[in-house]
Amino acid sequence: MTSQVPCYTIINSPDLEVPNEMQLKQDLEKGDTNVKIETLKRVIKLLLNGERYPGLIMTIIRFVLPVQNHTIKKLLLIFWEIVPKTSADGKLLQEMILVCDAYRKDLQHPNEFLRGSTLRFLCKLKEPELLEPLMPAIRACLDHRHSYVRRNAVLAIFTIYKNFDWLVPDGPELIASFLDTQQDMSCKRNAFLMLLHADQERALNYLASCIDQVHTFGDILQLVIVELIYKVCHANPAERSRFIRCIYNLLNSSSNAVRYESAGTLITLSLAPTAIKAAASCYIELVVKESDNNVKLIVLDRLVAMKEHEGMEKVMQDLVMDILRVLAAPDIEVRRKTLALALDLVYSRNIGEMVLVLKKEVAKTHNVEHEDTGKYRQLLVRTLHTCSIKFPDVAGNVIPVLVEFLSDTNELAAADVLVFIREAIQKFPALRALIIEHLIEAFPQIKSSKIHRAAVWILGEYVEGPQILEVIAVIQQTLGEVPMVEAEQRRLAGDQTEEQKQQQGTTGGSAAGSATEGGAGPGNASNKVTSDGTYATQSAYSLAPVAKAEKRPPLRQYLMNGDFFIGAALSATLTKLALRYGDLQPEARAQNRLTTQVMLIMSSILHLGKSGFPSKPITNDDTDRIFVCLRTLSERTPEAVAVFTLFCREALGKMLDAQHDEDQRMLKEKQKSTAKVQPDDPVLFAQLSNGRDNQMGENVFESSLNQALAGSKNAQLSDVASPNSKLNKVTQLTGFSDPVYAEAYVNVNQYDIVLDVLIVNQTNDTLQNCTLELATLGDLKLVERPHPVVLAPHDFCNIKANVKVSSTENGIIFGNIVYDTALNTNVVVLNTIHIDIMDYIIPASCTDTEFRQMWQDFEWENKVTVNTSFTDLHEYLKHLLKSTNMKCLTPEKALSGQCGFMAANMYAKSIFGENALANLSIEKPVDDPDSKVTGHIRIRAKSQGMALSLGDKISSSQKQSVQAA
Repeated sequence: MTSQVPCYTIINSPDLEVPNEMQLKQDLEKGDTNVKIETLKRVIKLLLNGERYPGLIMTIIRFVLPVQNHTIKKLLLIFWEIVPKTSADGKLLQEMILVCDAYRKDLQHPNEFLRGSTLRFLCKLKEPELLEPLMPAIRACLDHRHSYVRRNAVLAIFTIYKNFDWLVPDGPELIASFLDTQQDMSCKRNAFLMLLHADQERALNYLASCIDQVHTFGDILQLVIVELIYKVCHANPAERSRFIRCIYNLLNSSSNAVRYESAGTLITLSLAPTAIKAAASCYIELVVKESDNNVKLIVLDRLVAMKEHEGMEKVMQDLVMDILRVLAAPDIEVRRKTLALALDLVYSRNIGEMVLVLKKEVAKTHNVEHEDTGKYRQLLVRTLHTCSIKFPDVAGNVIPVLVEFLSDTNELAAADVLVFIREAIQKFPALRALIIEHLIEAFPQIKSSKIHRAAVWILGEYVEGPQILEVIAVIQQTLGEVPMVEAEQRRLAGDQTEEQKQQQGTTGGSAAGSATEGGAGPGNASNKVTSDGTYATQSAYSLAPVAKAEKRPPLRQYLMNGDFFIGAALSATLTKLALRYGDLQPEARAQNRLTTQVMLIMSSILHLGKSGFPSKPITNDDTDRIFVCLRTLSERTPEAVAVFTLFCREALGKMLDAQHDEDQRMLKEKQKSTAKVQPDDPVLFAQLSNGRDNQMGENVFESSLNQALAGSKNAQLSDVASPNSKLNKVTQLTGFSDPVYAEAYVNVNQYDIVLDVLIVNQTNDTLQNCTLELATLGDLKLVERPHPVVLAPHDFCNIKANVKVSSTENGIIFGNIVYDTALNTNVVVLNTIHIDIMDYIIPASCTDTEFRQMWQDFEWENKVTVNTSFTDLHEYLKHLLKSTNMKCLTPEKALSGQCGFMAANMYAKSIFGENALANLSIEKPVDDPDSKVTGHIRIRAKSQGMALSLGDKISSSQKQSVQAA
């Protein structure tokens, strides 16, 4: 320990001009107290910056040490900490004997602050010659009246015993007797901490003597007791039964920190169901009662980790209702994690209770408008959807609740409801009548074109029997009067339309009121009286239309806004209903009546699309689609009828099966990754382990140390320790023939980049002030400038530089090395270091809806042309996913087979929370196996840097593949 350099207090200081030593001496000798304080501060900063003033030590001992000012006393402690205390041959300076005497006087000073701060200072001393004369005074401080002095005296004895046990051979006995007589919690905590590290047996004896009073101790002492029990039980499992009751008691501590640590310790010491239940209940209480969202998320992560352990999951299944109490928290992330955890744990016995709770949560969101209410509704819908698919028995209770969301203004929640209804109606034939009934009821209240479109498709695909006429009636009611062009002409002319007459009838409005609302009364012209008393007639068509918001039925309003896609979807649905009605109804007249009614609606939509009334005309695609429907109804060819009546539902069934298979595959992959210990598995030794033992019951102190060494959760300790990984990250900065050779090992650790630069002097001269000057481009920031060094001939040194990273963007670090020789100043320019964006990007998943929404919202797009030597579409996709760290969202089944064309969506997230989307469209001629893959990759991101950097990465990876070929 004596050979190690002490860990100094670091004080930030700006650039200082180096003053004259004589001036400093004069200020210290003759200046007043304030001048001495300022001068002492300057001396400390100069010493920290590498200056040496051996002549000042005696001046300070003579003129500053006797001053009784507290600020000076405090500064002197820092000064004596950093000043060199030994001569060049390693012997203690004679002057330090005088300083030692001053320490002794301060340890006997009547002021408790001076005593305590001096004791804290002694913890940092590494010279036993200085400490030995002070031992009687340090021991005497253990009996001081003030707790501040006593607790620092314990710390001083602890560090001295740890470093030089021969100075205080009876340290553990001394502290053990001190512990028995103490009442102050901070003193007891420090004393117990020393026994924990110096003499565990005494610490255990003390704990055994007061184990029933542990719950009355302060939280700082309780935390140390938890640590002791954890270490002892891990080292000697036979002791568990002795102390596990104490841990149970600490689960009820008044301190949340103690409860959290106790719960974590309990599940590592025991996997008994009672222990698991107690720990999980404690965690849930912490989440519910703690107000800080960060704490809630951390504790929820602990519960998720417990759930992933096979033995604990079964016990935690009974706590689902307790976990759902966390939904009272307003934060959307906490709610999302809670719902996901509850969904994983729920089982057939408590699914009914969980659905009741979720229905209450749904009801709460109706009248509350908060910025996250829409997202929360969406979460609830998805959770209820998953519950219904996993447990079909509850689907009947869930459907009426969810159908209410169809009229919601939040389109995303309504879309999720329809996705659920579509899946439920396909998988549960028994519920079809109930679903159709609720869907018909909610149909007129829907406010969004997309939702109406999806609802129309579901109704057209699954309605049977007498409900067909009911659905057509609802569609007609939502569409309004047909033919629509004539109705719009009458509206424009000011006549009453059918809808207005119906409204009048229902509301009981007067004729005068309706005439006022309708404009100028019945007829196509309005009568005006001229100045000479004669009547003038003016056509309604020549009047400028009055700009007022006309209230039309929902489907008509979409068409008037130019959204004719809903018209095409409506035509397909009506065609299916008419064809199905033809199979059910044997009477030809009834069949024809319905068919003509349906065809009138379709032709009316076509006529309206080309009439000029809507804000946009109908597109050619929608026109063709409606014409196909009309032709199918008139000709009824078997192939076309089969497409409308059979193939649509088959396609949906295949898609849902593919989704189910994909979910099962993901579940199996997760199960594979869980660690299972078999009887013949090898025993793991901490000293020989590679840091990959990620199991419950592990030594958490060892694992946290491994994680700190590895830098991030994704990195493994073995990867960091292996020489190959370091060699791969070494960048050569200068040439071998340069006078100074330099190379850098670049270690990227989440938000930091550490450059470890090796500098070699290849000349026969001594290089003075050899400085590594660095600069950055992009969102990188140099934290500190490396200090100059002196290099002897053919000597080398390592210089470390830290760079902060603030966003996902390709960064560049460049610079030079400047050094002085006897003749002149020289500069060696360094190669640039390119920081790879892949160190910050990790694969992620999102739903198709979220992908489309982000694709629409993100404003930056980068289009990259495919230029590669690959001749296989699937191989190119694998190469792209590997080189960009992105995840392919398109299922494997959709990509299987060879058709000469491939389209896939990819998604990734950065550690800064930025999203990156990519769409791959590639092709190659099927008949030419040697032709190369061609196409484009479109990248979208919220920031320009992300989109450009990903594009550069793809381009460079393509070049490498071409060169390799």
